[in-house]
Amino acid sequence: MPALIFDCDGVLADTEQHGHLPAFNRTFTDFNVPVQWSVEEYAEKVKIGGGKERMRSILTPELAHSLGLKDDAAVDEAILAWHQRKTAVYKDMVASGVMPARPGIARIVQEAHDAGWTLAVASTSAEPAVRAVLTHAVGEGLAKHFAVFAGDVVPAKKPAPDIYLLALRELNLDPDDAIVVEDSANGLRAALGAGLRTLVTVSGYTREEDFTGASLVVSSLGDPAGEATEVLANDAGVDVSGVVTLATLQAILSTPRPGTGAANPAARSTPTETP
Repeated sequence: MPALIFDCDGVLADTEQHGHLPAFNRTFTDFNVPVQWSVEEYAEKVKIGGGKERMRSILTPELAHSLGLKDDAAVDEAILAWHQRKTAVYKDMVASGVMPARPGIARIVQEAHDAGWTLAVASTSAEPAVRAVLTHAVGEGLAKHFAVFAGDVVPAKKPAPDIYLLALRELNLDPDDAIVVEDSANGLRAALGAGLRTLVTVSGYTREEDFTGASLVVSSLGDPAGEATEVLANDAGVDVSGVVTLATLQAILSTPRPGTGAANPAARSTPTETP
């Protein structure tokens, strides 16, 4: 049966501005780090793949010295502690319900599960945070049917294709039988680099990014009784009548699979991946 592989942040829930950003800032406060990112500043930070990498970006030699971080080992230890605290803060925010699932996520997951599809999440965000968002978005029952590939399980983060190549290998999947749901250009490049057809559901920080190579770009998956899907690009030429359905995904799978290599849009690194 086909496989449906989701990114996490921005796909299952629109988490960046109302989740990761305040979690980073609260962590900086907890550790007496004199940094507080604004919404505009964080829009630049989301271009850096990985939460620990974003934290490391603030550590100028002057700031590291003022915090008593005298060598690389001390910096690494501090980053690890900060990120563990940030993940805990973020998980609490997810559990509190401040970041509801994006439209259509629970619906399309139920449809795919009922049809026997393989379900997975592939994200280089921290695994506890990914599992928290997944469970909140689709419910504990459906979340149990997902394979989760998350955290520092691959050497290179998106836009490198490593996380999707790992998922394909571990699930014993042929790229012809899988479709990815992403929200960012970096995520799209990663999926295309693995030779995967990709549906993009834009999120708050990504709507203006370059999604060349995506099979379909939409505002959201949509819900029949709520938000309708706005089609932003439709290279696959599939029918979308109000919402993205399992039939839409099956139609995308019948279109030619993207190639790989330097000529592919996957070779271009553009924003953004999540912490």
